[in-house]
Amino acid sequence: MKKNVTIVALAIGLMATGCGTLGTGEGNVGGGLGAVIGAIGNGQAIGNVLSSVIGLDKVTESQLRGSWRYAGPGCAFSSEKALAKAGGEVVAVQIEEKLKPNYDKFGISQSNTYIQFNEDRSFSGKVAGKPLSGQYILDEKTGQLTLKTLLFSMNAHVKRETKGISILFESKKLLTLLQTLSALSGDQTIQTVGEISKNYDGIRIGFDMTR
Repeated sequence: MKKNVTIVALAIGLMATGCGTLGTGEGNVGGGLGAVIGAIGNGQAIGNVLSSVIGLDKVTESQLRGSWRYAGPGCAFSSEKALAKAGGEVVAVQIEEKLKPNYDKFGISQSNTYIQFNEDRSFSGKVAGKPLSGQYILDEKTGQLTLKTLLFSMNAHVKRETKGISILFESKKLLTLLQTLSALSGDQTIQTVGEISKNYDGIRIGFDMTR
């Protein structure tokens, strides 16, 4: 009963702040209260909303170490306000649904996308079967993860999830990563990944990872 009250309260709050009517070039992502409640009705969305309101602990370096495997697209907003995070997470579920077919087209799957963080702060892994390795630095206070390879250095953020972590990038940086790893830098699938979050302020997209 308490969970239901919380969900209804969140839905009302989203309507009051306009979070339920965010739009993209392809039409409204949320079409009012019905769309918001529809998104919250998804089991994954409920878990994300509640955990964002409650606040998950940041990932420590010891928790980051080990092997992580791709579980699906990741998405979150950078806002630190609890209600804004809740609204962001509801919309994030819908953005993840848009990202999934494009990730699939690019060839990203559980079998060929993974990463290993080692105790000596080296990392290695693959994205869509393309090798990636170098050194990493995690700022435990901010959650910023810096990945340094021979070819490039880029910043991401690590967000703790119920079933693992999300490694999230600004959309332009994720686009750069995919272009660097792929010879098909002009491929429409890659460009679409960058376009999906274009109309959202403070959005971060990337990968949900599990052990």
